[in-house]
Amino acid sequence: MNENLRKRNELLAQRVIQGLKSRNMTGYYAPDRASALQQALALIPCGSSVTMGGATSVKEIGLYDALKQGDYRLIDRDAMEDKRAAMLAAYDADFFLSGVNAMTEDGILVNIDGNANRVSAIAQGPKRVLFIVGMNKVCDDVDGAMKRARNVAAPVNAQRFGLSTPCAKTGSCMNCKSPDTICCQFLITRYSKHPDRIHVILVNDELGF
Repeated sequence: MNENLRKRNELLAQRVIQGLKSRNMTGYYAPDRASALQQALALIPCGSSVTMGGATSVKEIGLYDALKQGDYRLIDRDAMEDKRAAMLAAYDADFFLSGVNAMTEDGILVNIDGNANRVSAIAQGPKRVLFIVGMNKVCDDVDGAMKRARNVAAPVNAQRFGLSTPCAKTGSCMNCKSPDTICCQFLITRYSKHPDRIHVILVNDELGF
């Protein structure tokens, strides 16, 4: 990464962390993926029950593999035959891991979901939610974050899942009502009612979509 961009991201991350603090959420800055992994593992006590949505960022920093190999009770949806049972188990987990589709410089998180298991777990249920967020996800404001979620994250996810949506073909949101749409539920997290529930690790790297 260009050194000027790295420094800019570091300064921006400090603003985001202050914004999260004002919203009863806790932010951390990690200069690279290895540091992000170390920070995440420091937050998750051994023996914790842990689950996640389809979080690419979690896998990219090596956290998913570390949890599989460590002393944790990993509720692995991909390894379970009963997907619904795995999704429901997430609501009683100690930790729910996720990326974000986008977030703002002042700490608002924006997520779009198809099945709603991810956004519902973020909103309510698990004792703690831990987000792994590359600095490429940070936008100026909610409008910018919504545009990113709909025009960057959603088309890429539709393409990687092989879905037949207009955005998968055009690369941008067409506000569709396709049976394959993954833009069913929108969650804007602007404040955490419960202290110490939502934690965000900002990584000075490009992660996820």
